[in-house]
Amino acid sequence: MLTTRFVTGAPNWIDLSAPDIQGAGDFYGGLFGWRFQPGGPETGGYGLFQLEGKTVAGGMQTTEEQGPPCWTVYFQTPDADATAKAAEQAHGAVLMQPMDVMDQGRMAILTDKAGVSFGIWQPGRNKGLDVTQEPGSLCWVELYTADLPMAAYFYRAALGLETYGLEFPGGTYTTLLPDGQDEDAMFGGIVPLADDPMEAQAGAYWMPYFEVADTDEAVAKAQRLGGSVRLPATDVPGVGRIAKLADPYGARFAVIKSEPQTSS
Repeated sequence: MLTTRFVTGAPNWIDLSAPDIQGAGDFYGGLFGWRFQPGGPETGGYGLFQLEGKTVAGGMQTTEEQGPPCWTVYFQTPDADATAKAAEQAHGAVLMQPMDVMDQGRMAILTDKAGVSFGIWQPGRNKGLDVTQEPGSLCWVELYTADLPMAAYFYRAALGLETYGLEFPGGTYTTLLPDGQDEDAMFGGIVPLADDPMEAQAGAYWMPYFEVADTDEAVAKAQRLGGSVRLPATDVPGVGRIAKLADPYGARFAVIKSEPQTSS
C-alpha cells in the first residue's frame, strides 16, 4: 500500500495546478476538510493543503500558458539528476530540469514515452506527505496509457518500478510497486486506455485516488461544490467503492472507500 515510509520509486508527493488556488482550496476544503496554507514570497505562491495540521498535498495557481489544471504525482528518488537522465534514456523527456526547492528537496517534472507528465522528488528537509491512506488523503495512483508494456518498461528504467498482475473477474489488473519490495508495497496500477472508453477519450494521464469515509457522500459534496462526476459511485469487488470526479477547474481525480484488508 501507499505509506509515508517512503522508499525509492514510491509516490511521496502530489500537487495541484489550478487557475484559482483559493477557489480550489474552497472546493477541496468542503470535500475533504483541507485547509490551504499559502507559502511566503520565496515559494512563488506555492502552498500546502493540510488536514488537521498534516500536509496532504501542495498547490499553486497557474496560468493557461502553463498547462491545464491537473494533479501531478511525484515519485521518490535519491538523485533527481540521475533519474531525469534515466527518463531521457528511456525515451521520456524533461519538462522542468532538476532544481533545488530551497532546503526542502530537489525536484523535476518529466514525461514518460507517451508524453504523460509526472514529478520526482529528492527529499531534503521535506520528506514527503505527512499522511496517506486515511480519509482525505492520497491512497492510490493509476496510470492510464495506450501501451501498457511500453509504460512498464519506461517506469522500470526510470524509477525502478516492478509490475505485478492481480487477477480480477474479467481480466488482470497490472499493479506497480518499488523494486525489491513485496506485494504489500503495491501503490498503484496501469490501465490500458483500450479498456476504458471514457479515459481513452480524455487521454493518458496519472490519476490520484483519495480515501473517503463514504463515496456516495463525497460524490454529492463534489457536485454541490461545483465539481463534476466522471464515473458515478461504483463497487469494485475486493477493492472498494470508487468514483471518478473533476474539480470545478477540470483537474481529474478519484475517491474510494476501500474495503477493509483481511489477513490471509
